[in-house]
Amino acid sequence: MSDDGARVSGIYRRADLYADIYAGRGKDYAGDAERITALVRGRGGGTASLLDVACGTGSHLAHFRDSFAHVEGVDLAEDMVRVARRDLPGVPVHTGDMRDFRLGRRFSAITCLFSSIGYLPGPAAVEAAVACFARHLEPGGVIVLEPWYFPQTALERHVVGDVVAVGGRTIARVSRNVREGAAHRMTVHYIVAHPDEGVQHFTDEHVLAVIERERYEKAFTAAGCTVEYLPGAGPGLFVGVREAG
Repeated sequence: MSDDGARVSGIYRRADLYADIYAGRGKDYAGDAERITALVRGRGGGTASLLDVACGTGSHLAHFRDSFAHVEGVDLAEDMVRVARRDLPGVPVHTGDMRDFRLGRRFSAITCLFSSIGYLPGPAAVEAAVACFARHLEPGGVIVLEPWYFPQTALERHVVGDVVAVGGRTIARVSRNVREGAAHRMTVHYIVAHPDEGVQHFTDEHVLAVIERERYEKAFTAAGCTVEYLPGAGPGLFVGVREAG
């Protein structure tokens, strides 16, 4: 979720709250998993195993395990790992940095979704992460990576707001981003209200690198993968296939 443990944003230290926000917003984890599984199969990838990098609370993994014989996850934020392990008993979920984790095995498919790679500080870090993914991928295996926005698609001073009610809590989330050089700085305000616990407010800061499409593609090529970019809702997807040999 970040480039080092000290910079894990506050919401990722409150994993249950994070899960409630996206459940309340209607995030379609099942639909995502179905589409990505189809992409993997369509590129000739197998369904023996899948690793979800920056897996968060495991909401995608909960659906990937319906299609893959074995699934695992890795995330930098310890509280996200705690909730994923709690909610997915029997699924290995590891704590690690996406640039240099070492799991001692390879997978048929690797995913990195929700623009989590945007938290890395720049192109060199993205190259390190994609190289790490490729080291954990079987020949012919498939990487599906959701980037953050490119310079030409990155919105300036964009505001988003939501109010959800989940599990007795009402949660308001309002965000605004600004461009700071080659990055977005997103300020997010949360108000959490509960009948017994009262009202809490906290503010979170997220810094996400704005990187050219070509630099992502270079990272895949350097890691020994073919790559294609699929535009779509949000920032789109990169799909890489590790070359044999």
